[in-house]
Amino acid sequence: MSLVDELKSAVTPRAALLVVGVFALQLLFITSYVGALHNPKPVDVPFGVVAPERVADRLVGQLEKLPGDPLDPRAVASADEARDKILNREIDGALVVDPAGRTDTLLVASGGGTVLSSALEKITTRVVATQQRTVRTVDVAPASPQDFDGLSAFYLVVGWCVGGYICAAILAISAGSRPANRERAVIRLGVLAVYSVLGGLGGAVIVGPILNALPGSVAALWGLGTLVVFAVGAATLALQSVFGIVGIGLAILLVVVLGNPSAGGAFPAPMLPPFWKAIGPALPPGAGTWAARSIAYFKGNDMTASMLVLSAWAVVGSAVTLVLASMGRKQEADPIAAEVER
Repeated sequence: MSLVDELKSAVTPRAALLVVGVFALQLLFITSYVGALHNPKPVDVPFGVVAPERVADRLVGQLEKLPGDPLDPRAVASADEARDKILNREIDGALVVDPAGRTDTLLVASGGGTVLSSALEKITTRVVATQQRTVRTVDVAPASPQDFDGLSAFYLVVGWCVGGYICAAILAISAGSRPANRERAVIRLGVLAVYSVLGGLGGAVIVGPILNALPGSVAALWGLGTLVVFAVGAATLALQSVFGIVGIGLAILLVVVLGNPSAGGAFPAPMLPPFWKAIGPALPPGAGTWAARSIAYFKGNDMTASMLVLSAWAVVGSAVTLVLASMGRKQEADPIAAEVER
């Protein structure tokens, strides 16, 4: 047998296409992560200004004109209202001007991302220095001392997402990427649901009682984790039902390549480029990271949108899986699954 014949026998056209797809996925991975994270800078960060009316108007105008538009300032009536807005995640920080002294107060929330808090401190320090004033920083929602750079919530959600799509992928590899009928689809979704409950609980216990990395309710994190794992797993099952084994690659594209760098983990959303800032809240890693930080540091505030996003992924993924299985599509012989079974 010639070398060409050996090559054709060893590498089928389907395998060649899969290798090309993996190569494209690799390049997209590099492009997405480096593109999102190589040059973080704050842009249009929601920011409050507490000061007498005339001073507030002047200061808001000054902050609006900063090079690069790092802040989106607005006047806030009082320091207490500013604290409430930060805890409700309506703004990321606030400057409280002391009209009787020379030291102003910067309110931040490092639980939402220590990098952003540090950036706000640098910006406001430069601004007040032009008025021969100083600033002191008060952290109204501080990150746990065991939560370095506020990254634990992000890594927790990444772990949940990985569990979701790997569980769905294993179901595909072991028994075919597309469920043979509706009953098989129900079984897969049922297995995924049980796995999600256990995975959500395991993650919540590890970051809470075991490592003390995150404060907040273990029960709330458990519920969030269950939803994250199931949402990602159901989406992966749906993609497999539509595209076969290629659906696993598409799930990785959505969750890992696009979802992780846009999740606001390493750098909160206001520090990401426009594309990643826009897509992050609509993908499971971004929605999950926001909700996990809300549970841990913001008394569970402002979670509705994130929970709706995760629920939509779970419901649509389940529906697509069940509908396509009910249509009685012929189960393909899956070369990858067959190879694993040998």
